[in-house]
Amino acid sequence: MKFRVERDVLADAVAWTARSLPVRPSVPVLAGMLLDAGEADGRQRLKLSSFDYEVSAQVAVDIDVEEPGTTLVSGRLLAEIVRNLPPQAVDISTDGAKVIVSCGSAKFTLLTLPVEDYPTLPAMPGLAGSVGSDAFAAAVGQVAVAAGRDDTLPMLTGVRVEIEGETLTLASTDRYRLAVRELAWKPEDPGLSAVALVPAKTLADTAKSLTGGAEVSIALSAADSGEGMIGFEGGGRRTTTRLLDGEFPKYRALLPDTFNSVAEVQKAEFVEAVKRVSLVAERNTPLRLAFGDGRLVLEAGTGDEAQAVEVLDAALDGDDIQIAFNSAFLLDGLNAIDSDIARLQFTTSTKPAIITGKPADDGAASDYRYLIMPVRLSS
Repeated sequence: MKFRVERDVLADAVAWTARSLPVRPSVPVLAGMLLDAGEADGRQRLKLSSFDYEVSAQVAVDIDVEEPGTTLVSGRLLAEIVRNLPPQAVDISTDGAKVIVSCGSAKFTLLTLPVEDYPTLPAMPGLAGSVGSDAFAAAVGQVAVAAGRDDTLPMLTGVRVEIEGETLTLASTDRYRLAVRELAWKPEDPGLSAVALVPAKTLADTAKSLTGGAEVSIALSAADSGEGMIGFEGGGRRTTTRLLDGEFPKYRALLPDTFNSVAEVQKAEFVEAVKRVSLVAERNTPLRLAFGDGRLVLEAGTGDEAQAVEVLDAALDGDDIQIAFNSAFLLDGLNAIDSDIARLQFTTSTKPAIITGKPADDGAASDYRYLIMPVRLSS
């Protein structure tokens, strides 16, 4: 194998493929990155692949091939080397059981791993539809913040992806908050109805990294195929991941549809005030909010420790309310809305509240809702 490639093109492709490499591979060969140089669709291409039996990643870039071939090298080492090369064309060739990487006056020799032991990457499932890449990345970012991080409850570490015709609904929860986002997409079959539970970290990383193309194609294995898998492709990159098992909570029943109070606050001021006031909050002690008389009073701390108070302007429609939240969870919700004004909807001080942005059309429903459980205050 022997080929030449632009350094920046190679660095970008190697870094992206290396994201999916396992930290502690179950077998040494899974630490490898597969390099396959040759001709595809009438173009000279280098295909880079990684796979850990859960997540696969593959990207193809244009190169000048002198000798086609395939080799397997340590992915993390290759990523470190390429990232630090000078900005010149890179020559990569094989010499027996070694790979030689040359760039300018720099030369590296890497040992190869046995290609024949490397597992075959899973094929992409059947195409389900496509969605704008930027819109998809933004929606996933809004929802993934609420996913659980406790691996003993794997079903809560995922994002539930619901497909119903031309609507894609994403939802995640860690039992203390719930994020739901709806967005339009283009299904292959207008009558398609499907559900998938995708690992949140993988989905968030993938969505962010596929914004190089205008659209992301989403592929989903049929429910009766036995192997639950979802695939994403865009900008010359493709990735697949196994779906999570387990029953996701019936979250729609948690979303209240009537409220006793609705408050609106300037988001940027609210975020800064929450950050300041929560500086005195000890770990797991709540941030207290009191809405009334056209203002919001934020408080943290008690008489036996440091205290903080700040007052903001706030519009309130309905009953005055005092409620308390985990400040980190509150900030996650406020930062996720894409509006200058945060709208908070309450039933009572002991029931979940809903945070949304203020829709451009006041009568329209928000496409993003963040439900947050209040913290009970000891009387």
